[in-house]
Amino acid sequence: MHSNERPRHRPHGAARSRRWAVLAVMCASLFLVGIDLTVLHVALPSMVRQLRPGAAAVLWIVDAYSLTVAALLVTCGTLGDRIGRRRMVLAGYAVFGTASAGAAMSVTTAQLIGARMLLGAGAAMIMASTVAIIRMVFPDARERAIALGTWTAAHSVGATLGPVLGGMLVERWGWGSVFLVNVPVVAVVLAVGGWLIPESTVSAFRRWSPSDAALSVAALGLTVYGVKHVGDGLSAGSAIAASAGVAFLVMFVLRQRRASSPLLDLSLFADRRFAAATVCVLACFGCYTALLFFLTQWFQLVDGLSPLRAGLTLTPLAAATAVGAGAAPWPAARWGRRPTVVAALTAFAAALAVLPMVLTGPAVPAVLPAVLPAVLIIAGAAAGMVMTLGADLVMSAASEERAGEAAALQETSFELGAGLGVAVLGTVLSVVYRAALPGLPSPARESLGSAVELAASLDPASAGGLLRAAREAFGSGMGVALALAAGLLSLTAVMAAVVLREPSGTSR
Repeated sequence: MHSNERPRHRPHGAARSRRWAVLAVMCASLFLVGIDLTVLHVALPSMVRQLRPGAAAVLWIVDAYSLTVAALLVTCGTLGDRIGRRRMVLAGYAVFGTASAGAAMSVTTAQLIGARMLLGAGAAMIMASTVAIIRMVFPDARERAIALGTWTAAHSVGATLGPVLGGMLVERWGWGSVFLVNVPVVAVVLAVGGWLIPESTVSAFRRWSPSDAALSVAALGLTVYGVKHVGDGLSAGSAIAASAGVAFLVMFVLRQRRASSPLLDLSLFADRRFAAATVCVLACFGCYTALLFFLTQWFQLVDGLSPLRAGLTLTPLAAATAVGAGAAPWPAARWGRRPTVVAALTAFAAALAVLPMVLTGPAVPAVLPAVLPAVLIIAGAAAGMVMTLGADLVMSAASEERAGEAAALQETSFELGAGLGVAVLGTVLSVVYRAALPGLPSPARESLGSAVELAASLDPASAGGLLRAAREAFGSGMGVALALAAGLLSLTAVMAAVVLREPSGTSR
């Protein structure tokens, strides 16, 4: 909220006494938003068997949600200032619940992708105004810091636990249950939130430009479309889409820099620490979500685990992420935020570099039970530290009067990282997978899930050969993708070491 803005309605005494209940509602909704970011990963094999999407369609199903959130977050925040944040959040709950029911009942790939996009729109409406509501109901700076930290943790914990909870649901009720479970929770949150959440608008809101909003959505959508469809082979259509997306992105940036009241204030990126911290968050969360995407498929389609066992195998990663996120302030206080972020990025990179050898090496049966959890713990703890400290650096680099804008950009970097991580690294995996299977039938070259489905209709000898080739190709693709992720994280660590220097006279 800008310094010349003030709430039209301040919370009265009763509302202040209920502020922790308001926070609980905000955290419950964001926990759900976080779960939906990753819960589908463990349900993918079951979903692929029923809907039979192509490789690019699988990637769209996974990250249509996060990309929609990233594209609409700032727009929804600006509209929330105009029409009322309580109204925006409650409408977001309704959209989220409706889209969840639609996703659960989808019978085609197109329906599911559309429902996932609508889920993302609802999530953006919820997330966009919650920071402003929390800042309003917690006027005390110390309590507000605790509230914002708890709220941020709810999203990270939800995203981390998504595959584990998804495995439990898919095992018992099928892949649609990962969406249907949202409906009763949203109904309760909508009823309680309608009673608890105070209304808040601002007296001097920013101008909302529909053309700028459309330009930002087109830039992101076309660029990602072009990248994703490289996995299906280079084509004029994907090249044109990617080129148009980049051109729209350049136009959007130029318009925002010239506008007196921009939709997205890019001047914050003039602060090198703000820009570097945002890159750290984006790269780390992007690699983390891609890792979840790869592992849930590997455990089910290569190792043959059930959805529940696949989710449980990810428990060390989930637990370590939560612990790393919560414990990050201690090493940061002892050694400084910059050294801690650099060390955590390096450790995460090392874990990703080692992981393919752990999963596919010749000594897998002997070492997997002991080594795999250790690698996942290192990856999770390191990622959790980077996410917490990166978010803290983003917020601390912005002045108090620009904290709301910084929070919106921080949330956008998480969601954009999740979408781009799966889009880019998932496309790399698909390209390598297809290249490694030149002589196999077209359905088998679409994805590992399609190959498994095809093998079920073949005689045992042919099925065995097909599965061996497809699993080896998937392993090769995942190895290349994780190596690229490790390289990206290493470069990000070098950038953080150089750029994230605290100004003299401040704490480390």
